[in-house]
Amino acid sequence: MAHNWQRLTLVTAGREIIIERVRLVKDGIAIEGEFELPELARLPYEDQVFIAAFVRSHGSIKQMERFFGVSYPTIKNRLNRLGEKLDFVAIDAEGGEVHEEEPPVGEKIDKKSILEQVEKGLLNVDEAVAKLMRRKIHERFNSSDS
Repeated sequence: MAHNWQRLTLVTAGREIIIERVRLVKDGIAIEGEFELPELARLPYEDQVFIAAFVRSHGSIKQMERFFGVSYPTIKNRLNRLGEKLDFVAIDAEGGEVHEEEPPVGEKIDKKSILEQVEKGLLNVDEAVAKLMRRKIHERFNSSDS
């Protein structure tokens, strides 16, 4: 399976792709529509391997140095570059808090407030659509928990 994913990332060469059909194998269900890949999946395969190795090493830069045969600054530079690419999570350097770039859970996002933010230039259209979609997905998961 990993080999197929590597081939896909080579074929797409970083170009935008849209997934049009998703099939849940065990359930025999197929969903059609337009789905974007998550940010992690849009990274080149080599960056995905680097992130997986970082997680598997529990964030140990020393292990990463040994595994990849490079220096501490090289690992740190690559982590910084990848961190800039993955902006769907914000980290508060002072408090160490990690949060998604969206309102707190329970706070409603209505279309009117999103449109107002777009009009004021606070959000572009893609950001507005992403916020609405994330919220819709979040609400679906929360309603299925009850």
